Amino acid sequence: MSIKEIIKQPEGRRLEFKETLPENADLANTIIAFANDAGGELYIGVRNDPREIVGLPEEELVKIEEQISNIIFDRCYPAILPDITFLTEDDKHIIRVTVYRGSALPYYRKDKGKLKGTYIRVGSSNRLADEEIIAELERRKRNISFDSELVMDKPARELNIENFKQEYQDKTGEALDTQALRKLELVKKVNGTEYPTNALVLFSDDELRRSLFPFVKVECARFKGVTSEEFIDQKSILTNIATQAEEAYNFVLRHINKGAVVEGIYTVSRWEYPVKAIRETIRNAVVHRDLSLSGKDIKVAIYDDMVEITSPGLLPPSIDYAAMESRQSDARNKVIAPVFKRMGIIDQWGNGLKLIADELKEYPQIEFRWKETGLSFQVQFVKLNYISEQEQQELGQELQGELQQELQQELQQELQQELYNPTLYSEVLFKIVDAPLSRKEISEALGQKQVSGQLYKILAKLIKDKLIENTIPGNKNHPKQKLRITKRGIIFLELLKK
Repeated sequence: MSIKEIIKQPEGRRLEFKETLPENADLANTIIAFANDAGGELYIGVRNDPREIVGLPEEELVKIEEQISNIIFDRCYPAILPDITFLTEDDKHIIRVTVYRGSALPYYRKDKGKLKGTYIRVGSSNRLADEEIIAELERRKRNISFDSELVMDKPARELNIENFKQEYQDKTGEALDTQALRKLELVKKVNGTEYPTNALVLFSDDELRRSLFPFVKVECARFKGVTSEEFIDQKSILTNIATQAEEAYNFVLRHINKGAVVEGIYTVSRWEYPVKAIRETIRNAVVHRDLSLSGKDIKVAIYDDMVEITSPGLLPPSIDYAAMESRQSDARNKVIAPVFKRMGIIDQWGNGLKLIADELKEYPQIEFRWKETGLSFQVQFVKLNYISEQEQQELGQELQGELQQELQQELQQELQQELYNPTLYSEVLFKIVDAPLSRKEISEALGQKQVSGQLYKILAKLIKDKLIENTIPGNKNHPKQKLRITKRGIIFLELLKK
């Protein structure tokens, strides 16, 4: 990627821009935060707001490079060895500092020590790590996970795991006996006694789970409108983690709509959202949540315009949602994930993100968004064509006014025509109101064997009248091209219904 392309990117977890060399402490904090996370690049000589290359004096480049090296050596511990390179663009000079993901975690400021000088990257800022985060960094260094740590409060044989045993056997056809518990690393022996790991406690229905992990739950809510001000329905899922994902998924299904669309010569039912993708996202949230962050639960929120899933913990450093089809895999919970894989709940080999990407291709009217917010990861499935009741009224009034004006006389005539004698004009709109269709699919939905000349004319007129639009703008002959209804088209149908 060229420097001109890079500077168009927003600052974030792996990228930062500075107009001049930062203060000693600020530079050290950024370098430490990058090393403690996924690595990153710092560009010096680029103004952030407004974003532009301002450059550094050529005669000072070597001096600035030495300053950067000295600051990192004097202030950062353990040693961090970045790559420092000079770049030139449009006769302006830039210094790029590339920091790689560290292996000697945690990295911290020498002058402040580990507890007060460890920084992590949260979005585009550096944040002082608390003791929980420092402990997680140390586990990452030892290549162990929070769920694999032992709970010494009671022996494994006294833990109530009967429901989990039955669930495991139903899903795998195998008994969850002592040998299986050992093999799955759900129990470990200490001085002749087997104790449960955090993972087994979380799979249990024991009081110990409720006392140690009261926050490991899923809060589900259906809100009225597009804000979280008023509930329509609410549910707290407090069961063991083996069943949380399916309960949350079923809550979503109860609060989204299902309609019928035409596929070929058949009429099939179709959800308004890509439910397989939503199910996979909820499962990922349950399996890969950061259990070391106490007090944070998973949230599944349904609004009129979107479904939103928020999970505690940032993405693992090696996972990139921008490359969803590349079959990425990195289990934060190294005991829980294999158990879920064995039970057939998740695919351990990275197919989950590809499944989400594949189904989203069938839902061009749904936009997939993701972001890291605070210490959480959030995914949204957003309706592109959503309009609120108020907007419907306002747009309806606006369109009604337009229809009465001379410039919209032709559209007014169509409205009057469809009110008294419906034609293909309105029939097409009713066929694609639930989901986009190709021209061939529209033809089949109308009972035609092939796309007729008349249908071509009607579709062209609907596009001209801005009642429908291409799902892939700028390439009307694209093989995956479909037609979808616009907000004006929705209002037109509402006027017809009235």
